[in-house]
Amino acid sequence: MVNEKFCQSCAQKDTCRDTYEKTGDAKGPSVIWRVLIAFLLPIVVFIASLAAFEKISAQLINTKELRTIASFALALVVTFLLILITKAVNRHLGKDKPDNNQTID
Repeated sequence: MVNEKFCQSCAQKDTCRDTYEKTGDAKGPSVIWRVLIAFLLPIVVFIASLAAFEKISAQLINTKELRTIASFALALVVTFLLILITKAVNRHLGKDKPDNNQTID
């Protein structure tokens, strides 16, 4: 409700409305899979690898603090490698190539 009052006094209210209407009416491919791969997959891989390394390191390292640090570091390395592999696959498939028609504002 407060935003409506603010927008009524704004000089650019029509421009904003047009922009949001065009964005809402835009047609294109679904981006859900790209979003899941980009955001959720690294989180899931980090959590799973952290749990796995914690179990493995429990048998190898006696000090709890050292075990936690080692597990965390190894989980970060695995997640970082996943991100690098994902970027390489995207580049290879052509999904990450810059579009020559886009302009930088």
